[in-house]
Amino acid sequence: MAILNIIKVGDPALRKTSRPIDKITDRIRILAADMIETMHEAEGAGLAAPQVGVLRRMVVIETEEEETYVLINPEITERCGRQRNVEGCLSVPGEWGITDRPETVTVKYTDLDGEEQTLSGSDLLARAICHELDHLEGKLFIDDAIMIHEDDAMDIMFGDLDPQEIVDDVEGGEDEQ
Repeated sequence: MAILNIIKVGDPALRKTSRPIDKITDRIRILAADMIETMHEAEGAGLAAPQVGVLRRMVVIETEEEETYVLINPEITERCGRQRNVEGCLSVPGEWGITDRPETVTVKYTDLDGEEQTLSGSDLLARAICHELDHLEGKLFIDDAIMIHEDDAMDIMFGDLDPQEIVDDVEGGEDEQ
């Protein structure tokens, strides 16, 4: 396994649409293992193949439950609810923003054994799925986020600040749902 170079915002590869993976090969399995190792080294919750310069439809995700998912050709099939919270990205270091994401998502994908799977996730897992799948379409969280200072991001992550307070300040009032 190897630590891969994570490309940063400004690299044109991050804005391209990724191609499907037609066949699960040893090369794909090695890429998945390298992406997981790279994600761990960078202390991230997810990593998409385009972030390491590979324009293929594969993401790896590991949230606080410490279960690692490798999703090949993932597609969200269901979205429910809404959550507003802070996000960052390994390809946009030092930048933080508040985004709206579904509270729960269901995604179908192929695993490393070539089997079709379904995964449903809420909260952080749902956010990570949506965030990483956006990368496969050439989209970054900064495209739609309300950008915030790192101190505010840390306060939100540690529960000391409600992200809605910042949104209200920026939008000038109460959020209407």
